[in-house]
Amino acid sequence: MKNRIRILAVLMSLLLLAGCSNPTSTGDGDPQATKEPTAQTSNNTPAETNVNTSETFSDRDYETSYDKNTSVSITLNGDSAECSSDAVKISGSTVTISNEGTYILSGTLDNGMIIVNAENTDKLQLVLHGVTINSKSSAAIYIAQADKVFLTLAPGSENILSNGGEFTAIDDNNIDAAVFSKDDLTINGQGNLTVISPAGHAIVSKDDLVVTGGEYTITSANHGLSGKDSVRIADGTFTMTTGKDGIHAENSDDTSLGFVYLASGTYDIKADGDGVSASNYLQIEDGSYTIKTGGGSSTVTKESDGSWGWNLPGREQSTNTAEDSISAKGMKASGKLLINSGSFSIDSADDALHSNSDLTVNGGTFEISTGDDGLHADGTATVADGSITITKSYEGIEGQNINISGGIIHLISSDDGLNAAGGNDQSGNGGFSGFQDKGGFDTATDSSINISGGKIFIDASGDGVDSNGSLNVSGGETYVSGPTNDGNGALDYNGDATITGGIFVAAGSTGMAQNFGSSSTQGSMLVSVGSNSENSTITLTDNSGKNLLSWVVEKSFSCVVISCPEIVEGETYTVSIGGTTEEVTMSSLIYGSEGMGGNPEGMGGNPGGMGGNPGDKGGKPGGMGGGKGTRP
Repeated sequence: MKNRIRILAVLMSLLLLAGCSNPTSTGDGDPQATKEPTAQTSNNTPAETNVNTSETFSDRDYETSYDKNTSVSITLNGDSAECSSDAVKISGSTVTISNEGTYILSGTLDNGMIIVNAENTDKLQLVLHGVTINSKSSAAIYIAQADKVFLTLAPGSENILSNGGEFTAIDDNNIDAAVFSKDDLTINGQGNLTVISPAGHAIVSKDDLVVTGGEYTITSANHGLSGKDSVRIADGTFTMTTGKDGIHAENSDDTSLGFVYLASGTYDIKADGDGVSASNYLQIEDGSYTIKTGGGSSTVTKESDGSWGWNLPGREQSTNTAEDSISAKGMKASGKLLINSGSFSIDSADDALHSNSDLTVNGGTFEISTGDDGLHADGTATVADGSITITKSYEGIEGQNINISGGIIHLISSDDGLNAAGGNDQSGNGGFSGFQDKGGFDTATDSSINISGGKIFIDASGDGVDSNGSLNVSGGETYVSGPTNDGNGALDYNGDATITGGIFVAAGSTGMAQNFGSSSTQGSMLVSVGSNSENSTITLTDNSGKNLLSWVVEKSFSCVVISCPEIVEGETYTVSIGGTTEEVTMSSLIYGSEGMGGNPEGMGGNPGGMGGNPGDKGGKPGGMGGGKGTRP
């Protein structure tokens, strides 16, 4: 649909991805990139978002060993602590560490905190060896100053860090997390860490936040893992329940920062906000992701007046209001979003995968249910490989341009299956306040859908394949079921539509039906087939009886576009649906009107049937395209 509902945004989209910088050593054998990892090129992805992993994590990020004999031991005793080192100051239940070194912590603080306040060139390793630390009014661990802190979870250890429900200022920093660091923070090891923050974030770094291993259970009122400059995760197991984003990176001061890089790991995220959010780019190499946002797709409902509402548990039902605004996307990047592999199960109130720039899927397995778009890009949405199943969506895949060159895609949409249009949908980086007028996309001649490979199965209530610009099919297999209403078409475009290769079958209603254009080099037929019920089988055979294609249409339909490499001008073919057959002679390469509002070739002049008058062409009034004129 051209006039479609769009999610209202309450914040402006952030700037797109900036260029990459070269890595420099941070000293002391820690060759981590300064802020943004070095990029490298590949055949499928642009250089600026294909990260060189050797620069993303330093050797020391992975180093979890320590020497007990040379380390400093700190024993926590409820309301006090013990330590023999001059580098550790103890005041009641507050422990302050001021020098570089390795510190082993064990025991319990009922209401206390660990503070690191060292030189800004110092690197420290804090080994959690079975600790429980609760701070009623601040962070359990607070890194006020250091070059970098390595928080190591001792093998087999169980550790709990928590805040009591409020944050009271103790210095000039706005401490708002159970673990709060002003500088680079790396968490590693083979132990377990539970973080509870009922009034703020769970773990925050105001620099880079790196995780290379461990098992985490996180409950927080705000973000789960948050890094200002970046969040980089090499591995780990994460179970999160968050009031805002599960994983969040945002830098409003430097738009080249604020990125998320996930190399692997297992993630179970239930977030009222976004599952994963980056103000710059988001890149995923591998991993297993189970994400539920905004209460899931079932919280999005269509009202009787046609508006869309969002009912998040704990909130009142809201339509078209800004006060309940919150972004509830599965994975969101204000810059580019690149997924190379992984397993993804996403149930989101808002878009499942969203980029305010370009979105690229090079591989992976996806099970998606969403209250809005399955895949959305303000720029170009690309699928090169992978298995994508979208069981519920408003629009399946949307972008100014859509390029599909590989993979297997099954999608169900309540509006368009594939939709290419200019502009953005106003839902990219800011609020989610119910589904309002989705009018950000509009007619755009520079929009396009390009299908060169893959297998695509579309079940659409709106347009099946809809380009507000051009449509180019050169390969792959595309099968479209729907729509069943005459206000939409299985194939819809405003510019040129050409087919030069591949298989394309689109069965739907007659009112807005279109065929491919005359610039095509592969034959295509648009035929009226009367009224056919859902799950009817379309079969095409040539004049020798050879079966060229056979497909079961999931919705009821009255016309079909069929194109495959074997269709050539001058030959006769047989279209069979159920027990009814009809011969079609390709009097031209494009059989049936290529545009809307014309008189496409009809099969069987009698309404409601195929084969009533073989050879009777020329749609009657009320038939396919009859009297509809141009599409608004």
